[in-house]
Amino acid sequence: MQTSQPSFLGRGWSFPPSFAANGKEVETAVDDEDVLQSLHIILSTSQGERCMLTDFGCNLNQFMYEDIDQTLATNMSNAVKTALLRCEARIDVINVDVDESQAISGLVLITVTYQIRASNSRYNMVYPYYINEGSSI
Repeated sequence: MQTSQPSFLGRGWSFPPSFAANGKEVETAVDDEDVLQSLHIILSTSQGERCMLTDFGCNLNQFMYEDIDQTLATNMSNAVKTALLRCEARIDVINVDVDESQAISGLVLITVTYQIRASNSRYNMVYPYYINEGSSI
């Protein structure tokens, strides 16, 4: 693993895991990129999926095949906020917006606006969630 200099927000394996060109070192994500990748991992993981960390993740799969309406959007937003509050201590969640405008194709876009506590920097990410089976990422 690369150990060039200490990172302010942390350093972790990049996701998905990959290796440097020489094959001897694992690619890493640093600082705000590490936080962003952590958020994607949390939203992509179902609770109970990791046997040693059963509370880790967000249960977005519970919304699969549901009718896309305002109730679903509110429930998804609350699930994301709760998961990020529980699993990612480096950020404060400012807002979670669920966009249902592409509901016809089964796509729900989850926009998370967050602030990194250590630097007071604001960022946002858009997480695509496909609510119907057979949808491609």
